[in-house]
Amino acid sequence: MHLNPYGEYAVLMAASLANDWPSDRAGIEQRTREFGMTMTFPDDPQDHPATRVVIDEWLRVVDAATARARASLLNAQMATAAAYPRLTDHDGEGWHLHYRGEEDSLPRVLRAVIAVGTSLHLVTRGMTRLGRCAAAPCTHVVVDVTRNGRQRYCSVRCANRDAVRRHRARRA
Repeated sequence: MHLNPYGEYAVLMAASLANDWPSDRAGIEQRTREFGMTMTFPDDPQDHPATRVVIDEWLRVVDAATARARASLLNAQMATAAAYPRLTDHDGEGWHLHYRGEEDSLPRVLRAVIAVGTSLHLVTRGMTRLGRCAAAPCTHVVVDVTRNGRQRYCSVRCANRDAVRRHRARRA
């Protein structure tokens, strides 16, 4: 049995797209593969800009000021991305569930996967486990997957740079 609840990988993929936007549709599809998606999508010239809209709407969730605002935004995104569940064996790797149609577009599938994955991440780990890097001027998205729930930086580099900045400020 293959269970894929569109969990952690989906929110990490969204952050990856937001932090390093691909220059074309092929780059988006390659990124989806890097995060474990295997579905092929019908090609449409509007996929690149339409996926950018999906990511920009997701960033509103990242930047929401309260848990209630996050939930409201995610509920709206999931409502527009809803599809019936269906069994599939599209890759011959075993039967599993998809919450999308066979011919759904890349942006439509990503909207569903990212909204559901973000929702699962937040309800299982905590509604505060998503935000922006604490090291100004960095604005990268941080998906907190740590055990203690205290990840504030997008990278070790940003954490070190902020620690040096705080150290120098104390010494001054």
